[in-house]
Amino acid sequence: MLIELPNAGQTAHVRAINKWRKFLSNKKIPEPKDGSNDAQGANASEPMNTSDSPESKPQVQTITESQEKGEGKPKDITQLKVEKSCSRGMGAWLASHKISLAITSYQTGRVYLVGSDPNNRVSFFERIFERAMGIVGNTQRIYLGGLYQLWRFENVLRKNQVIHNVFDRCYVPRNAQTIGDLDIHELGIRKNGKVVFVNTKYSCLAELDLVHSFKAVWKPKFISKLAPEDRCHLNGLAMKDGEPKYVTAVCRSDTVDGWRDRRDNGGVIIDVETDEIVCEGLSMPHSPRWHDGKLWVLNAGTGYLGWVDFEKKAFVPFTFCPGFLRGLSMIGNVAAVGLSKARNGRFSGLALDDELKKRDADAWCGVQIVSLTNGDVLQWIRFEGDISEIFDISFLPGVRNPMMVGLRTAEIRELITFESETTAPEDATPQ
Repeated sequence: MLIELPNAGQTAHVRAINKWRKFLSNKKIPEPKDGSNDAQGANASEPMNTSDSPESKPQVQTITESQEKGEGKPKDITQLKVEKSCSRGMGAWLASHKISLAITSYQTGRVYLVGSDPNNRVSFFERIFERAMGIVGNTQRIYLGGLYQLWRFENVLRKNQVIHNVFDRCYVPRNAQTIGDLDIHELGIRKNGKVVFVNTKYSCLAELDLVHSFKAVWKPKFISKLAPEDRCHLNGLAMKDGEPKYVTAVCRSDTVDGWRDRRDNGGVIIDVETDEIVCEGLSMPHSPRWHDGKLWVLNAGTGYLGWVDFEKKAFVPFTFCPGFLRGLSMIGNVAAVGLSKARNGRFSGLALDDELKKRDADAWCGVQIVSLTNGDVLQWIRFEGDISEIFDISFLPGVRNPMMVGLRTAEIRELITFESETTAPEDATPQ
């Protein structure tokens, strides 16, 4: 049975439970002290914008790529301010399709669950997970890759059950396996239920291991050894029939950090089963997806969503989106595409710059819902403020308005559920 869920609409103060890793820098950064956090509750009278917002002094620090180069100071990710806007029909579109979105931004450590409230308005539910990267989910379960852990969230609500009179799914963190900083990118779920992930630091596909940080299950044949060198920047994963089928890499480099010199046209897509290069000449490809008999991919350095011509081993552009493209989820005849603004060094100097100039456009940070029929943008979400990059997106079909229990809220202690011998959450499957 499920016990009654607590009312999280009341603001509560809890002690911070986030502990810090040792940063890979010469300067020693002291561990933050515990403090108090606010947990914002649901208010059905207005569009949702729920987040982990601390009331105390900064207690969380993260190191950005600029700090790795000795520029600036670490930022407190809990203090970042993000402004959100969306197309006028976004809420009604989500409601009519009974669908929602899970969006990650590793730059800000944000996970956004975007659904529609009872009045068909857009609901944004925000949680903080440091370096939130790959995300994949369904009605019952969400997996999330973070800085040094892979998280599993389970929905604790039964069919037709709601919490706070608003949310039809409540995803609770049930497991976090510590794997170390593998620069984990995209995730997939095998038909046997095991999670497979892109281990970018070691240039391989990997699974979880009971003892070790990971179990390598595949690497490109041009990678001579497993080493923590991010040689080719393996980043994207396409699943087919419940098994990993295609991956994207920025190039075929077999030297440490070699991909940075091949960003313009060194990108490849590899068939995991045959080791064949099925597409080449790409610019920083990301997020391959097998959908309706086609292999779709984001040619990120050009700003184009397109598909693969297997005979020519070439990319076929389909539609342009104004930004560095990363994060793709597809359902029916639509695609959700993630867009990021230019980042000095890694994103700049690509064909995308010329394409934006030609169109007299600026790069977006956000999500565009694109028709796979004609390439039109049907709906959109835009982020401004202290956020400039999106990493991954996952449609949650059959989910209207999801929430997620965070680590900095009273709910993590107070929301207790249990299973009797006769009842269990719908669609629950063994881990």
